[in-house]
Amino acid sequence: MSITYGMNREIVVEVDGVESSRPGNIIVFLFSEDGFPKKHDRAISMKSRRADQSSYRFTFELPVEEFAIKVLHDEDEDGKVTKNWTGIIPAEGLGFSNGQTLGPFGPPSFRKSKLSASEEKTLEKIEVVYPKS
Repeated sequence: MSITYGMNREIVVEVDGVESSRPGNIIVFLFSEDGFPKKHDRAISMKSRRADQSSYRFTFELPVEEFAIKVLHDEDEDGKVTKNWTGIIPAEGLGFSNGQTLGPFGPPSFRKSKLSASEEKTLEKIEVVYPKS
């Protein structure tokens, strides 16, 4: 996924690495610190598309200075991260801003995932990562 900042406080989110042979939707969530990354109902903005391509572009208005992004390949279309038989480990593809991934203790923190609209950095690469079968 890459992020490009525009003059009018928009971001373009490019999602890469989607396994289009899997069913469902690609959902991109834009968060402030509140609720990141698990409380989807607290996302500032959310957009989705059918998961039938390997990459996508989404454009968001940027309403806050600091934000983090989560991408979910929602294979069962229930709007949340489905877990494997353990009830702990995600069974669907995920991606996070700032190069963050799931760690041994769960998802990344907002502090590690956050981006700033005032940064000069204009490109942020993130791939959707799928669990090992």
